[in-house]
Amino acid sequence: MADRIPPFLLDTSAPGSLKKNMGKVKIPFIEKGINHLAGVVKEGYALSNSFSQNGLFQKIDARVKILFLLFFIIIVSVKKDFLSEIYIGIFVFLLSLLSRLNMVAFYKKILFLGLIFGFLIALPSAFNFITGGEIIIPIINLPRPYTFWIYHLPAEIGMTREGIYGVFTLTMRVLNSLSLSFLVLYTTPFPEILRALKVLRIPDTFLIIIALSYKYIFLFAKTLEDMYLAKKSRMVREPKNHEARKWITGRMAFIFRKTQLRCEEVYEAMLSRGFSDSIKIYGFRKLRVQEWCVGFFLFSVGVLLLWVG
Repeated sequence: MADRIPPFLLDTSAPGSLKKNMGKVKIPFIEKGINHLAGVVKEGYALSNSFSQNGLFQKIDARVKILFLLFFIIIVSVKKDFLSEIYIGIFVFLLSLLSRLNMVAFYKKILFLGLIFGFLIALPSAFNFITGGEIIIPIINLPRPYTFWIYHLPAEIGMTREGIYGVFTLTMRVLNSLSLSFLVLYTTPFPEILRALKVLRIPDTFLIIIALSYKYIFLFAKTLEDMYLAKKSRMVREPKNHEARKWITGRMAFIFRKTQLRCEEVYEAMLSRGFSDSIKIYGFRKLRVQEWCVGFFLFSVGVLLLWVG
């Protein structure tokens, strides 16, 4: 009888002798980006559940925290000097410590977003052709100045003292705004935020949109991950660039159609359960003495920060 054992089962070589890249399928960068984006969105919205520590802000009523957020966002927007923004950042840092948050994970996300939406976006304004002033970091010297329409490019291009000051001030404002928002989000359950917004007379339509969007983000992230995993499990070779672009385009259309159908299904389900155009929330308790004291302290610190500088 002939030996019908597959040759690869008769191979006695060590696993380490296999080629390094054997059996691996390279995934295009765009597809990896889609999977990474889904993971980031899912992690960002689920991260608040991991910060349920018994800290300062976790014990405060959501109404106090929402008022605190609005008041300090206004303060951050009003203050235009770098030193005041530093004071606000230190105060938020202390509140985060007292709330027993994971400071590494908390500020890692804040610094990343602040770098992109604060520093990098404002960096061009540090150059002298946008913000005039004393050049302290020369970059390049041109043979002569150039003028195009209403734009003037000087012979010496560099970063000015006034421009750098403005970049760092704007970056600190972005970091402080993110810190305040994340502090409230990471210490307050999402339903409690909606209840607090309802008490503050936010329109019901706006609250419904927020609630449905928040729920759908989880479904959207899960759908992206499932599509990516399904495609990866069926691949036996490296996809070409035009194939990857075609797949991504098709998935975009699929998600758009799925979103439309899901919206119709959710709306019909809401109508079948007696949905009306208003949200009724019951069971609000009175603020305790400790919460009044903390609210007054936060308000006093905010007024002090407005007065300083």
